This record gives sequence, structure tokens and C-alpha cells, in this order.
Amino acid sequence: MKKFFVFFLSFIVAASALSAQTTRWELDPSHSELGFRAKHLLIATTKGKFTDYKVTVLSDKADFTDAKIEVIAKVKSIFTDNNDRDNHLRSADFFDAEKYPELKFVGKSVKKVSGNKYKVTGDLTMKNVTKTVTLDMEFGGVVKDPWGNTKAGFTLTGELNRFDYGLAWNKAIETGGLVVDKMIKLDIEIELGKK
Repeated sequence: MKKFFVFFLSFIVAASALSAQTTRWELDPSHSELGFRAKHLLIATTKGKFTDYKVTVLSDKADFTDAKIEVIAKVKSIFTDNNDRDNHLRSADFFDAEKYPELKFVGKSVKKVSGNKYKVTGDLTMKNVTKTVTLDMEFGGVVKDPWGNTKAGFTLTGELNRFDYGLAWNKAIETGGLVVDKMIKLDIEIELGKK
């Protein structure tokens, strides 16, 4: 019995070692954007992005279906091209950047749907609230740039309800809608470099 237990334990350890990803991919910030957009007054769209963020991916498979993903963004880096609006977004009405300086996404799975279309599921944490979200991903492929660096490109889109994370500030307008829609669209472009 003891020999069987030792064999079983060794098998589990060996299997874990084989499944651990060793290839590290890091963000190319000059060719990436962590963007979002929201409806304003129900008639127009306001766009924004985070300018200070980090993306780390561990993946050995060519199609990235084994990817371990982590994204961390600094809330104070939010940018919508309007200083007053950016300061309001950093305030306790929205992100409360002083109390919650980062938002974080940790991937749980990457599943191929068809062709270069994927679903990426993970836990998104904002204002100390964590919810599981699923994003649509288009895999652009892997190439070598003119300097011999291996690059991979991805486009991710999705939608989330900001009220779920306590970003609940709003005002009603006379037509019955809200100044800022509760649903936020995500527009993300990521280029990674192989390390």
C-alpha cells in the first residue's frame, strides 16, 4: 500500500510539472490598448482607456488554449480626454482610486470556438468585487517582426454591468434614461512579445 501511495504521489507531481506553462509572453504597450466605451444620455458614445497596465501570459500551445492570463490596471491612469470627467471617474462615485488603486483580471480558461474565434473566461475584480466574465477574442496569429522578435496579437470585446462592481453613480434624464449607461463595452487590443 505504501509503495502504491508513493507511486501515486509521484505521478501527480510529474503530471503537474508537465502541465505547467513555461513560455512567458509580455505586453507590447505601444501596440496595445485597454479600452472601453459607454453610452452618454443614450444618444452618443464616450470612449476611454487605461494607460498604465500590465499583461502577463504563460502559454506553451500555439493556439493559446492553455494560457494563464493576468491583467492589472492602475485606476488612476483612466483617460477619457476630459480632465474633469477623469477625476470624477477616479472618485468614490465610480472607481474610488484612492481606496482601490488597481483592477485585476485573472484568466480561468481560453476556449476555441471556430477558426480564430475564442472565448476567454476569468475573474474580474474592481472595488474589491470579483465577478466571472467571458470575453470574445479574435486571435490575430503569431509572427516574427523584422528584428526577430516573436509577437502575438489579440482583439477582445465584451460587456459588463458597472453596477455589479459598485460603480453606480448616475442621474436620470427627462426621457427616463440615465446620463451614463450601466452597461460598459470593452474594446481591447493586445500585442504580446515572447520572452
